[in-house]
Amino acid sequence: MAPSSTVAETKGLGKGLGMGSCKKTKATKTPSPKETTTNGTTTTDTDNKTNGDAAGGDTEETDKASAGTEADEPKEPKKPLAPFGSIASPKNIYKSPKDSDGNWTWVDKYPEDVEDAAENEETAQYAVVVRNVKSNDSRKKLEADSIVIQSPWLKKALAEILDGYTGVACELDRLEFEAPFRPFVHRWTEFRAYLDKKKEEVVVDDDDDDRTREHLVILHDILQYEIGHSIKAFEDYVAKGVITFEHLWMLFQPGAVVLAAHKGPQSAFELDETEYMENQCGKFLQLRADCVDYGGKTFGRHREKINVPEFLGTKKITGLNAYPWAFHPDREALRAALVRRGGLFEELAGHHYKQYSGTAITWDREGNEVPIQVEGRVVIDINSFNRFSPYYNTRRLTDWTAKDAEALSAWKRKQEQQQQQQQQQQQDDPGKDGNNPKLTPYHQMLARSRTRGYSLKLKKWLDFFVEQVTEITWNTQAFDKLVLPEDQKELILAFSESQLEGSAFDDVISGKGKGIICLLSGPPGVGKTLTAEAVAENLRVPLHTLSSGDLGSEPWEVETGLARILELVARWDAILLLDECDVFLEARSAHDLERNKVVSIFLRTLEYYEGILFMTTNRVGNIDPAFRSRIHVSLEYPDLTAASRRLIWANFLRGATLESEVSDADVADLAGLPLNGRQIKNVLKTAQLLAARKKSPLRRSFIDVVLNIEKRRPQSSL
Repeated sequence: MAPSSTVAETKGLGKGLGMGSCKKTKATKTPSPKETTTNGTTTTDTDNKTNGDAAGGDTEETDKASAGTEADEPKEPKKPLAPFGSIASPKNIYKSPKDSDGNWTWVDKYPEDVEDAAENEETAQYAVVVRNVKSNDSRKKLEADSIVIQSPWLKKALAEILDGYTGVACELDRLEFEAPFRPFVHRWTEFRAYLDKKKEEVVVDDDDDDRTREHLVILHDILQYEIGHSIKAFEDYVAKGVITFEHLWMLFQPGAVVLAAHKGPQSAFELDETEYMENQCGKFLQLRADCVDYGGKTFGRHREKINVPEFLGTKKITGLNAYPWAFHPDREALRAALVRRGGLFEELAGHHYKQYSGTAITWDREGNEVPIQVEGRVVIDINSFNRFSPYYNTRRLTDWTAKDAEALSAWKRKQEQQQQQQQQQQQDDPGKDGNNPKLTPYHQMLARSRTRGYSLKLKKWLDFFVEQVTEITWNTQAFDKLVLPEDQKELILAFSESQLEGSAFDDVISGKGKGIICLLSGPPGVGKTLTAEAVAENLRVPLHTLSSGDLGSEPWEVETGLARILELVARWDAILLLDECDVFLEARSAHDLERNKVVSIFLRTLEYYEGILFMTTNRVGNIDPAFRSRIHVSLEYPDLTAASRRLIWANFLRGATLESEVSDADVADLAGLPLNGRQIKNVLKTAQLLAARKKSPLRRSFIDVVLNIEKRRPQSSL
């Protein structure tokens, strides 16, 4: 017999077709225990009974004698059973045939219709084993269900041809491929090129080379018969830039880059696998592909599922919602744009205070994505998002692949070499960031188009589109325009700046008393909230604003919510503003135990707060004594004077978006109206809307129109 896998032929096996070399065994009938065979004549118990009856009454006496003899014989003792699970041997049981109801069980009897195994020592000789089934194709009687590669020469060749193809390990003893033979479809061009190269490289007296070439030809002929028609049709479609849903899977080779506007703008993904599926909406081809994401501490891969819906006839490839990178008309420009966006994504790792303008993503109760418009300051912080967001589970990341790790290590070495070469330049330019990127350009290209964080204005955890995140344009004049005595402004700044620099006085007990608490009291609209905003703007840190309603009313809600907020504020180096927080400051009493609990929790939590806290109140006279000892700065804002209002009018007019024709005399006249700062701001905002509609500069007449309307409002203070 020839050595295993050396026969340069294929062995075809049929599935359920009566094919193969298996021998049938004819069943032999065993005589029944009630039958007796004598000299070729079979006599049954019935015959004996008849003969006995004919002989008269001797039968009964004979039976009695026989029974007596059996009773006298000793019974063979029952063989004792071995202890449970102690016999060192396997016990085979078999699946029974199904009954009329389709039920089956496990039985001890060996099946009678079992044939010899089709794959055995004989088939092991062949380079390739082809398992055949009846074909549904009108052009074929049979088609291959699967192909087993046994030739070591073929395996070595396929290791080169299919290098990097997901899910193929050519070093296996039994290398098996199932129809529709996707690896060969996707690497058909490489297969043909490798075969042509082997045909040209004829080496004299090289048995290995001859066997490789011979076995490759055999495999090529098999595949040409099995998938040749499909490949020819596919190549025709691709040449014309279209595809059918039936052939769609052929476009997507595992490991290749695909483009899709999936959950955002067009992005690049690395494909892992595809599968035709169906749900209540119809059939679709599901692409399972990876993007690069940040998990709060490290970068890694995240698996996305992209569905391409079924379509009739042919469809333009670039018109699909997902298609291979190779079909994009301007790949280099797209690559540059994606790498640039990926660089922004990488820079946003960690926590960052930014500006945002555009659509963001929130989630409903079922977890469905809902677009929401966001304008204002945001904090990008994926780690805190994963911990505190009530809407969305953490995006699971997988570790880098071996290929990823190798590429990242090589990129790191290259960056270190460049850093050494440019070290002198970086010393000459202190404003240049010397931090090296952690991602290669390829991984930046695969980076997600969205990041996660918190909207300070909406007080929501959201998904933000990376390209809508911008740097903050700071209002450097905010603190200068604050209408406060200069000594009070200097005091607030001194406390705030020392706190951020880490030079605040510590309590005797470690961790206590490190924070700065400022109490701002006075009537509405005199500048309490504006003070906190101006300080945050001057220090260029986030301002997190809360009211008592944001924390709830139950003691456990207040404790949980406040602890979470204080942790975030400390992490972000932010300023916390508790607006209209009288419910927390009011003195405790004997008749309201629940509110007393809330005040106690608030006091205890603030004891270990290490940041800057502004609290505003309209009722400074009813503050709990325990709070007074914890307040570092207490400022009382009186009602605005005419001079203060004149300064506020002038400040808002200078900051108007429209050209202003309001004179100084108009400002002096307007300052005589009993308006607070918030009312002045709202009047000017509405007047600018009227002027913009008229395509006119801002004039006193527009302000008067708004003031007259306000006077007619119920409970107007004008």
